[in-house]
Amino acid sequence: MRPGREPRSFRLSDIPLDAGPGEPGQPDESPAPARSRARLTGTVLIEAITQGSSAVITILAIFLALVVGGVLIVFSDPVVSRAWGSLFTHPGYALAQTWDSVSFAYSQMFEGAILNPSTVSAAFHGGSIAAIFYPLSSTCAQATPLVLTGLSVAIAFRAGLFNIGAAGQWVGGAVVATWLGFGVSLPPVIHVIVCVIGGFVGGAVIGWFVGVLKARTGAHEVIVTIMLNYVMYDLLSYLLSHPAMLQEPHQTDQIAPFIANDANLAHVGGPPPQVGVGFLIAVAAALGIAWLLSRTTTGFQFRTVGASPSAARTAGINVEQSWILVMLLAGGLAGLSAATVVQGTNTQLTFNSYGTYGPDGITVALLGRARPIGVVLAGLLFGALHVGGTYVEAATLGQVPADIVQVLEGLIVLFVAAPALIRAVFRLRATAGTGMEAVAKGWNA
Repeated sequence: MRPGREPRSFRLSDIPLDAGPGEPGQPDESPAPARSRARLTGTVLIEAITQGSSAVITILAIFLALVVGGVLIVFSDPVVSRAWGSLFTHPGYALAQTWDSVSFAYSQMFEGAILNPSTVSAAFHGGSIAAIFYPLSSTCAQATPLVLTGLSVAIAFRAGLFNIGAAGQWVGGAVVATWLGFGVSLPPVIHVIVCVIGGFVGGAVIGWFVGVLKARTGAHEVIVTIMLNYVMYDLLSYLLSHPAMLQEPHQTDQIAPFIANDANLAHVGGPPPQVGVGFLIAVAAALGIAWLLSRTTTGFQFRTVGASPSAARTAGINVEQSWILVMLLAGGLAGLSAATVVQGTNTQLTFNSYGTYGPDGITVALLGRARPIGVVLAGLLFGALHVGGTYVEAATLGQVPADIVQVLEGLIVLFVAAPALIRAVFRLRATAGTGMEAVAKGWNA
């Protein structure tokens, strides 16, 4: 220390949390100037594009994934393959067949998931106006559980934890919501609310248990959540195999009774897969998490712990308590995802009801960069891919399989996770702090 200079104490505000999780700063000798919001000008947009900002990297990753997916569609089309056999004699024909195959597949995906122009034309000639919004409705219905499980993973990311147990927490919420749905008699509106709250509580208990083990014993949350997934799968199998538990009476299959009609979440314009109140719950949850992380002391503590647990302890934050609370919230969000499914699109719980919501939630959280609004957009994208994949398989008579959707999802996440590859392909200037490496650094491993 130089003579005549007073020692400077460490302050919690010295940690630049706005930079994202996993980027702890060191106390600076001089206060940082106040940050001002940049004006959206042409120069700013050009800089964002040429330097490869997070949004630009994501858009280019999606574009590159669609290009690679188009190549796979071409190889799976026997007509195009034969056309390419005569490339040197009839190059125009080969290119035309290639374009027709790829454009038709992607246009069918768009029509199945976003908007079908034929329904718009039919509406002007006495057709149903509701049919225009059916593709978007189906997309939102598919996106609802993905958004909630994505939020479950994302909020744990922000606190430096890797929640792989969204699937097990989903099962916990589904069991409670299902039992309350058929085993308890309540007035209509109250019944719905109780089941939704029960789904949250069922998942929150599983998440709370993980947080307690992490805080009290130091058990790694990745190992604990993976093992709890299998525990919950086996528990669900047991409950659905005994009529005295959750199995439907006089039934040999692993299936629960239908929940009561007054416990179902309302749908807009008709029965599933029309979008319902569950989507509003998902959006409200995303807004609530965004407010929690950015506007509350608890959210600030989560972000501080995710940036640097040691610095958080130095500043007087109870790190262990933050781990317990964030895992409780993460489990509750996964349980909410289950409630929107068993009370909305699938009112009868089976052993396979949990599907791939847990792994897909991890993918959605990564693509959304662990930001609530990004998670909503990523969930809508994946919901559109799921709906569009089914539609294109039917439109092409199975020639383009719905599995192409899983390939596209994997490619998108792969490219988003490798920003250096995107910059190399599109010749962008390198910058620090983009891509998912910022999120990965926040994992408290």
